[in-house]
Amino acid sequence: MAAAQRIVIENCAIATVDADDTEYARGHVVIAGNRIESLGAGEAPKDLENVARRIDASGHLATPGLVNTHHHFYQWITRGLATDHNLFDWLVALYPTWARIDEPMVYAAAQGSLAMMARGGVTTAMDHHYVYPHGAGDLSGAIIRAARETGVRFTLARGSMDRSEKDGGLPPDFAVETLEDALAATEATVREHHDASSDAMTQVAVAPCSPFSVSTELLRQGAELARRLGVRLHTHGSETVEEEKFCHELFGMGPTDYFESTGWLGEDVWMAHCVHMTDSDIAAFARTRTGVAHCPSSNARLAAGIARVPDMLKAGVPVGLGVDGTASNESGELHTELRNALLINRLGPHREAALTARQALRLGTHGGAQVLGRAADTGSLEPGKLADLVLWRLDTLAHASIADPVAALVLGAAAPVTASFVNGRQIVEDGRLLTVDEDAVARSTRAEAQRLARIAAQG
Repeated sequence: MAAAQRIVIENCAIATVDADDTEYARGHVVIAGNRIESLGAGEAPKDLENVARRIDASGHLATPGLVNTHHHFYQWITRGLATDHNLFDWLVALYPTWARIDEPMVYAAAQGSLAMMARGGVTTAMDHHYVYPHGAGDLSGAIIRAARETGVRFTLARGSMDRSEKDGGLPPDFAVETLEDALAATEATVREHHDASSDAMTQVAVAPCSPFSVSTELLRQGAELARRLGVRLHTHGSETVEEEKFCHELFGMGPTDYFESTGWLGEDVWMAHCVHMTDSDIAAFARTRTGVAHCPSSNARLAAGIARVPDMLKAGVPVGLGVDGTASNESGELHTELRNALLINRLGPHREAALTARQALRLGTHGGAQVLGRAADTGSLEPGKLADLVLWRLDTLAHASIADPVAALVLGAAAPVTASFVNGRQIVEDGRLLTVDEDAVARSTRAEAQRLARIAAQG
């Protein structure tokens, strides 16, 4: 077989985010095919063969690509609504609109969500899609198609809801599935789209929406289905005090105990938010290696509270970062969550000792890869790992006077992405996507947002 072509990146600062937090003030990275072949201090060896390209990355910081662990792509076309609501009131306000989505809307919204993340340094994305109105089309297929076209590594968390208004839930009756239909559709999605290989570009997780929108049986059988198929599990957990009250009233226990009773704690599980966690809840997550998707901007937007991230990390809970749906985080960018995670957690009881800049970067890279079950192959820059990496430009007015490049990236303004590589393929150059037409995506998302608004207004 022909030797893999190499891409050589030189003269950049490097934050590897490996187990030792190895950093180089000036170093190089060699990509061979879809893997990192080598990296280290100084210039790359001059006698390398099959070098297709050399990149002089002076003034840049190289990091692992960012990993997004929680999102709802479809919300891209309902941004800017219900801006002064808590979670439950926000859901009540928006579910009637969300219940009218269809395949073209979901495809356009996925394109917009993915494009915004990718141009901001995300190389691994996920989408928790749980709204499947009757007759809406192939929504899962549309989302996966958009991810494939954008060129990011992707996990579809195939969501579901079977508790509607008639059962005491929040979504309209026609926007939920039956228990049997939800399980069957989820299994079909896994069998059609999930790739279990180490360099997979598309994976699927089983993801009933939340304790207040799904039945106990859907949670229990969903966990059994995921483990039978060998895929991961995802849901929302402990997001608000209202959710905790709901669980105590309906199930006689808090969210974590309820999840454990239905088989929803384990190293193959990650949950979004986990804001209202007791010491015993955190201990249970640590004991079972259950992961957490921390979404600081969304938690602030919906006044949910401050998650106990420093306590989780100290206990050994895997924690990554999430954008969350852009109806509760309109920017849709993960690199801003590095900064927000650090700042918001410093408002909590640990104050200035809550998180460091390097811990924030770890949350957005290696931590996210852990949460998605992909840390063996991505989330850090190490020989043999997948070539998912980003070059951040730090020599402009916004960052040039900050000597520490990691502090510049995390605490400074959003840094421009000069290059982003996924699986060894460049998908961003000088802040613009190479894989899709950003302007066309913007027009499409605006048109579909307007169409959805008209349909929702008609009732």
